[in-house]
Amino acid sequence: MEKSEVVGVEKEAEFELVDENKVDWKGRRALKFKYGGMIASLLILVMLGFENLGTFSLAVNSVPYFNGIMHYNIPDAANMLTNYMGTGYILSIPAAILADTWIGRYRTVLISGMFEFVGLALLTAQAHYPSLKPPICKNVYTDHCKIPSSGQEALLYIGLYLLALGSAGVKAALPSHGADQFDETDPREARQMSTFFNALLLAVCMGGAVSLTFIVWIQINKGWDWGFGIGTIAIFLGIIIFAAGLPLYRFRVSVGQGTNVFIEIIQVYVASIRNRSLPLPADPAELYEIEQDKEAAEEVEFLPHRDIFRFLDRAAIQIKHDVQSEKPPNPWKLCRVTQVENAKIVLGMVPIFCCTIIMTLCLAQLQTFSIQQGYTMDTTFTKHFDIPPASLPIIPIMFLIIIVPIYDRIFVPVMRKITGIPTGVTHLQRIGVGLVLSCISMAVASIIEVKRKRVARDNNMLDAVPVLMPPLPISTFWLSFQYFIFGIADMFTYVGLLQFFYSEAPKGLKSTSTCFLWSSMALGYFASTIVVKSVNGATKHITRSGGWLAGNNINRNHLNLFYLFLSIVSLINFFIYLFVSKRYKYRVQSPSAPDGNSKE
Repeated sequence: MEKSEVVGVEKEAEFELVDENKVDWKGRRALKFKYGGMIASLLILVMLGFENLGTFSLAVNSVPYFNGIMHYNIPDAANMLTNYMGTGYILSIPAAILADTWIGRYRTVLISGMFEFVGLALLTAQAHYPSLKPPICKNVYTDHCKIPSSGQEALLYIGLYLLALGSAGVKAALPSHGADQFDETDPREARQMSTFFNALLLAVCMGGAVSLTFIVWIQINKGWDWGFGIGTIAIFLGIIIFAAGLPLYRFRVSVGQGTNVFIEIIQVYVASIRNRSLPLPADPAELYEIEQDKEAAEEVEFLPHRDIFRFLDRAAIQIKHDVQSEKPPNPWKLCRVTQVENAKIVLGMVPIFCCTIIMTLCLAQLQTFSIQQGYTMDTTFTKHFDIPPASLPIIPIMFLIIIVPIYDRIFVPVMRKITGIPTGVTHLQRIGVGLVLSCISMAVASIIEVKRKRVARDNNMLDAVPVLMPPLPISTFWLSFQYFIFGIADMFTYVGLLQFFYSEAPKGLKSTSTCFLWSSMALGYFASTIVVKSVNGATKHITRSGGWLAGNNINRNHLNLFYLFLSIVSLINFFIYLFVSKRYKYRVQSPSAPDGNSKE
């Protein structure tokens, strides 16, 4: 065997043992058999499960606390909840940038977890001590209850937004840190990464299931201080378990010393605008790129030129003055081809991101109007057990707990054999399936609402007041159809988005890229408010109730038409997505690994 062949075999063997661009907790090159993998990711999943166990109930059961204990009126209480959730999603963006460019993902998760712990501990103390909350009021609907003092209100907001800040950091860094435990250029570990992202949803669902049942029951029957207190303990346990995995984790190293990929992408857009009058060269090889020598290849990412978004190539056009000068080029006038390609990747992901906002808009209706539907229906599960309305979201979560393992262990292996893709189907195909299912879910929701209103009309209960009067003689489990379909849509689209954004993003923006999902959800929630108000305004003069969704009597509203409207909008959105996704070109993996192992 020739010397060159021996060197090639040694490099290939080293590639199989070492995860490039990853180090262990002491800064040494990370060996695959010793660091990362499924064992390390399991600790991350446990952390996520405990975090959701502690906080998930706030998303569905905090309005009764704000209204019944803190004496805010219902609209203000609802706004407090949506503002808290929206803040948690929006803050994930700066948290991700910090994680990618400054403090790292592991530290971000630890610091964010401590913020969550302190925030929930403050809410626990306020719920426990009478001096920290308004006096007890027997009936918040009829009595003039005392509102919180400025100090009590300040404590509530500090606790709530510390919780939102911590939740943002965990959302931003934890999924990316979990994905860092795998080498996406290794076919075996690429399959394991697919399993990890599916298990990520399973961990969220299992933590959420306990929170929606056990924690909600504790809050209602034993007291809010007990409910918040158990959540605080769960978050603390999650932090301890996550921190204990330090010697097992792989850590992604920065791509280039002092490099800020976020700034580099901005430089591309600035340089392409400044160079807009320059003609594009016919040969892409004339565009600027640093020499790919041996030392640089170990630290700097290199991407090949792609013939898309050619207007951005102007950022890499060299002029004679730049070529002849010995000084480093001004990065705001001349950028590397790899910088330009990273900017193209981010720009290409934006239309995909926009097409997923409508799905969260639909999800918001299942979290609001469908809960209102549940209040009017028979929630009896057995002779001695009723499902609290706040626990109705347990229906899709239980479906997901059953479906996710079936998808990962049966569907993915079968499709993998057919398509040869480690994840079974491509990320964009998975997202598309979810968008179709969300459209179907809204159509089914419209049909179920027609049936519910028919039952109310046939039984002369159109003006029945929920809770104070007997429920409609129709089981709340009719709502499970729309929840079931949307639950499957969740599994396809949201997990597919996490995988897509993580796999396609530039190496220095992995955490930031996953925040595309959280930003999409935040915009979906905010869009829901705008759409509801717009629909009511547009239908104000053509309905007796003053709008499809106006008033408190859901039996007199036209929720079925609103669901149908969302189904049609979702269908149009899907066709737009088809057009966008067909034009999308997946990124080419940087040539840091041997060719034989660079396939996904």
